[in-house]
Amino acid sequence: MRKVFQEELAHVGEDLIEISKLVSEAIGKATTSFESADVDLAQDVIAADARIDFLQNSLDERAIDILALQGPVASDLRMIVGSLRMSASLERMGDLARHIAQLARLRFPSTVIPEALTGTFKSFAEQDIEIANKLTQLLETRDLEVARDILKANSTVNDLHLSVFKAIARPDWQESPATTVDVALASRYFERFADHGVSVAQKVTYLVTGAWHPNSIEHG
Repeated sequence: MRKVFQEELAHVGEDLIEISKLVSEAIGKATTSFESADVDLAQDVIAADARIDFLQNSLDERAIDILALQGPVASDLRMIVGSLRMSASLERMGDLARHIAQLARLRFPSTVIPEALTGTFKSFAEQDIEIANKLTQLLETRDLEVARDILKANSTVNDLHLSVFKAIARPDWQESPATTVDVALASRYFERFADHGVSVAQKVTYLVTGAWHPNSIEHG
């Protein structure tokens, strides 16, 4: 029975990695469609989100079955509950990538972001893609140095998010109300994507160290 139990736990970990890889693919395609007004690529992201949702549901069902049937001890229980929470964050990251793609589709054939902020949103994209890729690496290796890299990228994203809201609040901001709303929404999507990445990184850190507090990555 113990061998079967360990195999089930391993499957949960493999499912998390698969979802993470799909999230990386989604944010990469979403940001490209967002920057280039590529409506076909945007539609690919929107359609592919169903696969992330399906895998999350399957993982959660597997984890709940383990809880119900296997009676895990404390350390294994931590892994299972952590996996349920991580799958929820990864699924939300997929949703946020889809939202970015939906904005690109909504404004096609125009781009969403005015020229003055294209550099800012290119930086947003680079940081979110890095976070997504690092998450997969973290789930595969449980290397806490990777978790700290995610925290650093998130700090950059927070600074970018603040800079966007300062830009649209300036007296010389001349864009239309629709563009202003789009910019604010897009900034929020990129920022929340990174936040969920940090949430996953914190949970991996907890699984590795057994310590849980908001700064556990930074001080690990």
